[in-house]
Amino acid sequence: MVLAQLGGSISRALQQMSNATIIDEKVLNDCLNDITRALLQSDVQFKLVRDMQTNIKKIVNLDDLAAGHNKRKIIQQAIFNELCKILDPGKPAFTLKKGKTSVVMFVGLQGSGKTTTCTKYAYYHQKKGWKPALVCADTFRAGAFDQLKQNATKAKIPFYGSYMESDPVKIAVEGVERFKKENCDLIIVDTSGRHKQEAALFEEMRQVSEATKPDLVIFVMDSSIGQAAFDQAQAFKQSVAVGAVIITKMDGHAKGGGALSAVAATKSPVIFIGTGEHMDEFEVFDVKPFVSRLLGMGDWSGFMDKIQEVVPMDQQPELLQKLSEGNFTLRIMYEQFQKILKMGPIGQVFSMLPGFRAELMPKGREKESQAKIKRYMTMMDSMTNEELDSSNPKLMNESRIMRIARGSGRQIREVMEMLEEYKRLAKIWSKMKGLKIPKKGDMSALSRNMNAQHMSKVLPPQMLKQIGGMGGLQNLMKQMGSAKDMMGMFGGGEN
Repeated sequence: MVLAQLGGSISRALQQMSNATIIDEKVLNDCLNDITRALLQSDVQFKLVRDMQTNIKKIVNLDDLAAGHNKRKIIQQAIFNELCKILDPGKPAFTLKKGKTSVVMFVGLQGSGKTTTCTKYAYYHQKKGWKPALVCADTFRAGAFDQLKQNATKAKIPFYGSYMESDPVKIAVEGVERFKKENCDLIIVDTSGRHKQEAALFEEMRQVSEATKPDLVIFVMDSSIGQAAFDQAQAFKQSVAVGAVIITKMDGHAKGGGALSAVAATKSPVIFIGTGEHMDEFEVFDVKPFVSRLLGMGDWSGFMDKIQEVVPMDQQPELLQKLSEGNFTLRIMYEQFQKILKMGPIGQVFSMLPGFRAELMPKGREKESQAKIKRYMTMMDSMTNEELDSSNPKLMNESRIMRIARGSGRQIREVMEMLEEYKRLAKIWSKMKGLKIPKKGDMSALSRNMNAQHMSKVLPPQMLKQIGGMGGLQNLMKQMGSAKDMMGMFGGGEN
């Protein structure tokens, strides 16, 4: 999970402050000291952390706040804003335009995951309707072309490279020209890396850049390099016009803060983060939702985007109708489990839900949760249509449970466990009964109709408390825009 340890430490510091009876100078200082310690341990640059602490103290002057002010809310908002400021260079990245050919050049040190990231970037845009192509201009590392070729073939993306040619500039120019003729609208050039920053690397980068005239240069950085991140990012920025940053290997290191502070060095936005080796373990980086997830507040908009990706438009009205009727069947549970598995790594999906602390689902547990969903689906495959479409739990008697266990090769207690999970989700689903469905039946219109009252019914009490009660929930829904929580439908909710 993304910066699990840092997110957990910051969430705990805020929780301790929320639990305090009176918010005074000592409580504020304790909270800020805990957050400062967590950021420094995660290798965020000292100057950035010190400036952040100073700014929060300027904003939150407890003596000047009138008695009616919600001090907790003001402090939380100030921390949220300052964390966003660290990660936001204040300018957007270059935007790709469909119908116009864009050349994107990737740079970075050897071992940063650059070649894999090129393919992930191409694959992401391919799913969005672009026609990408990959050019391997890395002639320094043995096996670089083989790796890119293997990745590109797997993702069904055209590629260009050479085993014979040793001049990276020539390969880059030939590859870009070829794919322009083939009407590819996103040409990605993978360049050489080195074990350390050296003159030969920067000279080669400059030559490839001058020859291919890229619309965007992306700097790929390994999240584990710690405090060296700032200087490294600055050196690359001085050699080529870095326009965006992608941070890799965010799944295995709690110390990803150093790489995040590279934003300050390059004055360029982070656009993606790599959270694993697989093609879909690649997340769009958006500052506010990222900080919101870091603080355990969730990411409504990201969650809704995931839902829209896996629920076809023609199925949305039917799904929303079922939601408003409040009748939850085993078949609906099966369909929602299918959608969860399509949404990508389960921990990544659940981290978008408010109150979810990233450290609660370590990397190993994600596979366990995914395996459990698949087991439940196998058991449901052994059910009759009558059983799947009934919303009456009494229908599932002892003989039926024994038959399902035999048919799916699972134990009786596992079938019972799956049925308990069904009852739990049915209870949450029933609370959505009466939700006003918009005429067009689209998800975005539904999200506008969902109010804090509906949400407070769905969220478990401890989660609602962590967000700050009804007031905190209303504020969060305003802050995160129009997209609202649909998690009852997808397995979140009461324990």
